[in-house]
Amino acid sequence: MNQPLSSKQLNSFRDQLNARLQELLDEIRQELHNTDEQQFSELAGRVHDLEEESVADLLVDLNLTNIDRHVQEVRDIESALIRIDTGEYGVCIDCAAPINPERLEAYPTARRCIICQQRYEQTHAGNSNPRL
Repeated sequence: MNQPLSSKQLNSFRDQLNARLQELLDEIRQELHNTDEQQFSELAGRVHDLEEESVADLLVDLNLTNIDRHVQEVRDIESALIRIDTGEYGVCIDCAAPINPERLEAYPTARRCIICQQRYEQTHAGNSNPRL
């Protein structure tokens, strides 16, 4: 059984999370700036056929998908920082056991111990067979 995290470990995780949060915010800001500079209408205005228009659509969608992914990670980090402040960080939300510090090193926003995470993924995974 794992021991609860020490204050030194908690501070280290807080520093890691804050550093990653700042990186993400900078990346989001840069991607939004790039999106402003290269609007779809500008891209689409330069295309000459449906295939080129599809590529322009895809480029805009990829950029927005990146931003969405970053925003979700920001939410996960903010949630982890709140758990640090409330004393709930490093404790599995399902079984209340301490989360292994090595797991937190690899995935600082982890909310579940590895066993509960595996169980969660098995019970909440969508259909693993790809469909067209």
